[in-house]
Amino acid sequence: MEAARSSEVARAAIEMAVSRTREDEQRLKETYRYEGIHAAAVDYGGEFISSVKKVIERAVVAAKREGLIAEIQAEEGGVAGAAREALSQIMPKAIGLNVGGKIGIARKGEHIVVVIFCGIGLLHLNEVALGLGHRAVAMAAAGEGGEAPAKTNP
Repeated sequence: MEAARSSEVARAAIEMAVSRTREDEQRLKETYRYEGIHAAAVDYGGEFISSVKKVIERAVVAAKREGLIAEIQAEEGGVAGAAREALSQIMPKAIGLNVGGKIGIARKGEHIVVVIFCGIGLLHLNEVALGLGHRAVAMAAAGEGGEAPAKTNP
């Protein structure tokens, strides 16, 4: 199996984050699955400071729900850390303002990428921002062949 490149995984997460509809998300997930990339997306919104915790939690929950990560500390921490990194890139523009958008998550092998795409609102003066975080999770935590673990139901 060819080793995953973080740039491939980042591209998938970016496309998931900027997808317009649920149908687009589904189509992208199917396309990426053929490339061995597992992906997920979830919407979010609210005042930036109070939303930080919710955004990180939503990223971890979506990654588990879609089978990108197993319910183990190293993998949950990888997604949480990547989400926190992505948020830190948006923070200078968003602090004190309302944000809303989509979180895109992708994984192939040891690479996990979280992308946060958002609109930042102040009256009718809107800004747009994109933050990206990458983490590597040990291959022993992934499923056989370097793929994301199989989806499990609690």
